[in-house]
Amino acid sequence: MRLGWQDELQNNVTSIEELKKYIDIPPAEEEKLRRVVDIHPMSIPRYYLSLIDRSDPDDPIRKIAVPSVHELDVDGSYDTSGERDNTKLTGLQHKYARTVLLLLSNICSMYCRHCFRKRMVGVSGEETMQRLDEAAAYITDHPEINNILISGGDSLALPTRVVEHCLEKLVDIEHLDFIRFGSRMPVSFPDRILLDPGLPELFRRYSSKNKRIYLITHFNHPAEVTAKAVEAVDRFIRAGIIVNNQTVLLHEVNDAPEILARLLNRLVSIGVNPYYVFQCRPVKRVKSHFQVPLARGYAVVEEAKRRLNGHSKRFRYIMAHPTGKIEIVGILDDEIYFKYHQAKAAVDMGRLFKKKLDDTAGWLDDLEDCVEDGPEMPCC
Repeated sequence: MRLGWQDELQNNVTSIEELKKYIDIPPAEEEKLRRVVDIHPMSIPRYYLSLIDRSDPDDPIRKIAVPSVHELDVDGSYDTSGERDNTKLTGLQHKYARTVLLLLSNICSMYCRHCFRKRMVGVSGEETMQRLDEAAAYITDHPEINNILISGGDSLALPTRVVEHCLEKLVDIEHLDFIRFGSRMPVSFPDRILLDPGLPELFRRYSSKNKRIYLITHFNHPAEVTAKAVEAVDRFIRAGIIVNNQTVLLHEVNDAPEILARLLNRLVSIGVNPYYVFQCRPVKRVKSHFQVPLARGYAVVEEAKRRLNGHSKRFRYIMAHPTGKIEIVGILDDEIYFKYHQAKAAVDMGRLFKKKLDDTAGWLDDLEDCVEDGPEMPCC
């Protein structure tokens, strides 16, 4: 008898001892990896493990899923986007006027090693939503909000009946236009969808009630676009759900133009719209081994675009900064240009600015202001 999807997740690899059955781990690293897992748990579906090239210690899928000794480097921050400052209720963040973020789960099918919410995912439920009624009341009282992003953790790690309960509470809020679910399930554990046909059907039913539902996926490498992943995505598309994708630019995973272009072209071919390519955030235990310098990241993205068609290069190269979503627009001589795509402060919306180029800087705060061009024209 075939197990249900929740039962399948109980078979995830969660210890270094189990992991050694699948990949070679140098003896000198074992104790360090155990220390990492004690701090930030490991959980890898056996499906995702099957995508790793066991003969390649630098396999990109391995880097995404398997703990690294680099995670002992604590340079960086656990809250790189100012999420704590934007929390209005436990599990509810309101940073941008039109959008509310609900954190409904602190678990995922897999704990990606580059996760920007390492402070909570798989570790603590203190930041997740406990009272959905309070969230619905907050949203109702703020008519400027027209959309909700449901995330976590993974929004689809919740049982389907809980997802439905959530939708029941939200779809009747008159000023909402759409609801987004952020999930890596189609990527890391497509059986969540394939073994539960009720989930796409649930989305179909609720999306037809004038509250359009979107699915935001998180494919990072072409090797993740398997037949199972394509089928999982297609279940949603056939249910009338628009599927967008957010990719994180990751060192030695997808920071080669040909790899990034292959991923984005492949996504469009299966009906998934590239939405953002994110600059990797300077997260503790992530920054040192995953972040690509901004100058190099921009070069990679622009070279990748040469290999893309109009449909596959509609995405923006974005940095999720405490002050807003900042697009990396261009480089001219020794200056790098940015534009606020979204902003916490209304005065910043659409603002174009520049900083002095630094080939080693990976984040806005690492860059120096430009010298003034003149008394009436400040550089930034």
